[in-house]
Amino acid sequence: MADWYSAVKNLHLLTVILTATLFLLRFFWLQTGSGMLQKRWVRIVPHLNDTLLLLSGAMLVAITHFYPFTPQGAWLTEKLFGVIIYIALGFIALGRKPRAQKTRWIAFIVAAAMLVMIYHLATTKMPLLGNV
Repeated sequence: MADWYSAVKNLHLLTVILTATLFLLRFFWLQTGSGMLQKRWVRIVPHLNDTLLLLSGAMLVAITHFYPFTPQGAWLTEKLFGVIIYIALGFIALGRKPRAQKTRWIAFIVAAAMLVMIYHLATTKMPLLGNV
């Protein structure tokens, strides 16, 4: 069990780092008008990585038995809502739909703050709102 846990946790951590890095990089490329956003791998890799991130997260839930929407998993519930908010803000910050620069920047900054909050919840396993 410990071997599975370590392997899945390391995969999850790697995909988290890649998600954050790709988010920052893609926003930078968007702001600078870089042609990198048109590269095939840039359109595919983030989605593959995020799928691995989601699957490894689900596997960690199954291995650790920390479940959202339970008193012991209150931190995980908050983390799950943080991820949903991060995804929505990522669509606003990076989406193809024309948006005002100010709107994109606000979405980017709040999404980055969500990543920090998600990291905090994952490392401390202490809910920010308490056991509500």
